[in-house]
Amino acid sequence: MTYLAESERLFLRPASPTDWPVFRNYALSERAELSMGVDTETAAWQGFAHLIGHYVIRGFAPLAIVLREGGDRAIGMAGPYFPAGWPEPELGWQIWDGQFEGKGYAYEAVLTARRWSAEAFGWKCMVSYIKEGNERSVLLAERLGCIRDEAAERRADDSPVWRHPE
Repeated sequence: MTYLAESERLFLRPASPTDWPVFRNYALSERAELSMGVDTETAAWQGFAHLIGHYVIRGFAPLAIVLREGGDRAIGMAGPYFPAGWPEPELGWQIWDGQFEGKGYAYEAVLTARRWSAEAFGWKCMVSYIKEGNERSVLLAERLGCIRDEAAERRADDSPVWRHPE
């Protein structure tokens, strides 16, 4: 497998079809309500296909988070996302398997993905769209140095914009 970025404890790589089972389980769980909002396996499949398709079409997408000490099993994703029609590039994240929450993996993965995105694409400005009520992601955004930007253009779902430091 090709790893595009790495940190002390993690590798980041493109999503692969082998990630489908853990993505599916996350997408259909209550934990995903504030990040995905899907409620059927079909919708989860479409979200997963969109993730892989975004990488094929745009040359980037949120990357699978893999533990250095855990084989090649993805525990979540973090990275750049910029589908057609969005106002600006997003840096997104999810921890798919709840047993890996609260261990700093999302923080480490997002810092690594942010650095990689800036180097690979020259992006100086990235945002994260975080739905109201997603307090864990808001706390992570604040820890990452993000500031809520009330003046920024929002996506169609009206999620608040959190601007990453340059």
